[in-house]
Amino acid sequence: MAEKLIQVGESIHASIPAPGKAMRQLIDLGQGAYENSSEPLDYIISLIESQAEDGADYIAVNVDSFGESDPGLAGKLMKEYVRLVRKFGKGVPACIDSSDDEVLIAGLKEWYGTEQQVKQPLLNSIKTYNADRLLPLKKDYDYAFIGLLVSEEKSAEPPSVRQLVNIAERIFEKAVDGYGFKPDEIFFDSTVFPLAIDMPMEPDTPGYTYRAFQTIKTIKSHPRLKQCHCSLGISNCARDLPARRIGICRAYVAKAMEYGLDAAIVNVNHKYGQKEPDPKLLELIDAYAQMDGSAEKMTRAMALMGQFCQQSKK
Repeated sequence: MAEKLIQVGESIHASIPAPGKAMRQLIDLGQGAYENSSEPLDYIISLIESQAEDGADYIAVNVDSFGESDPGLAGKLMKEYVRLVRKFGKGVPACIDSSDDEVLIAGLKEWYGTEQQVKQPLLNSIKTYNADRLLPLKKDYDYAFIGLLVSEEKSAEPPSVRQLVNIAERIFEKAVDGYGFKPDEIFFDSTVFPLAIDMPMEPDTPGYTYRAFQTIKTIKSHPRLKQCHCSLGISNCARDLPARRIGICRAYVAKAMEYGLDAAIVNVNHKYGQKEPDPKLLELIDAYAQMDGSAEKMTRAMALMGQFCQQSKK
């Protein structure tokens, strides 16, 4: 296997059914819910502790689903869960994960709201359009961040590898040249697309997996960007597949690491990057990684996916 994967534990996420249920129960318990022992609090604490014990380099917290109806609630909850990670995470730093800038800021400030020494946290995510608001926080709150490679412009056409790398260059220049970040404090995320629907609708159009992997490869050979990390939220690749989701994710990680992936948001219990993947599943992921827009490559990927789905029914 390749070098050790930097693992961001994904389990404290409100959109995952079991943690989400426990989080809702804690809200219902009211005052003292995050200090007084209860079944849902003990469950959340066990998730934090087990991720630390299983080798997480960061423990992610995402409470965005609670902010959909009450934007202020997500910020309050982020503070509570950051405190829990700080208290029970065995020294593993938090990955403060939100699509809401206010929630990111609340979590970052709370992480440092203690007299004890804490490790540098990770913020997920910074984009070109919120960089000038969040990057200046580096002056007062030391942190690393995940830079999400998404375009500000609405377009029917998915961005090319060149366009994604250009977004990375823009974020890098702002962070390193403008705000004093070190290159290895930046993690670029080129986005995981579900394999089940990674089928270009137009001829001569590369697949999403191809673009994501080629973007990683390009960043890792880029004169200025090569010291940055590349990270992906792995579980999304197996969404809507009929079976063997852990195996698919394991193969996806292994193949992505061949292109230069060195960090991932994962269920750390599954030991991604440490156990060898199933060769057949690796072949399937490789087909998607090579789907460059040619009819031949697309036919191969679709045939292997058809075989996988057929075998999953047996």
